[in-house]
Amino acid sequence: MEPRALPLSVIVTGSVKNLLVTGSPGVGKTTLILRAIEQVGEKCCGFYTAEIRDRGMRVGFEAVALDGTRRLFSHVGIKSPYRVGKYGVDVAGFDEFLEGIPFFDPQNFLVLIDEIGKMECLSAKFRRLAVALLDVPVPFLGTVALRGDAFIEKIKARPDVRLFLVTKENRDDLAFEIAETVKNLGPHV
Repeated sequence: MEPRALPLSVIVTGSVKNLLVTGSPGVGKTTLILRAIEQVGEKCCGFYTAEIRDRGMRVGFEAVALDGTRRLFSHVGIKSPYRVGKYGVDVAGFDEFLEGIPFFDPQNFLVLIDEIGKMECLSAKFRRLAVALLDVPVPFLGTVALRGDAFIEKIKARPDVRLFLVTKENRDDLAFEIAETVKNLGPHV
């Protein structure tokens, strides 16, 4: 099932409190959600992934908490039984990184995860955490792989999820739309 682009001014109603952004690799999903949380202007908790480049070539990713804490997550030089493409994935290090983030702090207005993807889902701890965060009353904003395994597809099909398809043409307007949607959700649905 391909996600459809939602029109601007979508009103989130009912039990939807989880907003997920999907799209092709490199389209700007991470940039979009970071712009959206800047516009929200409330206490947000979570992490995003940042590319590591060497001489213009992508060689890995690091996980970056919103408090600035960084952790190498995957890299072409990591020797690991966990691999996605050319990248070795440090699952144990990622699990340790996740433990340092106060996802369940009652002061959180919003929880952010970038991304629910192949590399992250190698961690059983991450998969359990993602489901738990989708289940709590605090609004959730994240990115999710356009195509994924059964776990990822099940997340996207949840009735409490609104899925936004980002493209190069709509990404600037979508950041504002998502920020406004989050503000309307409030801290506790």
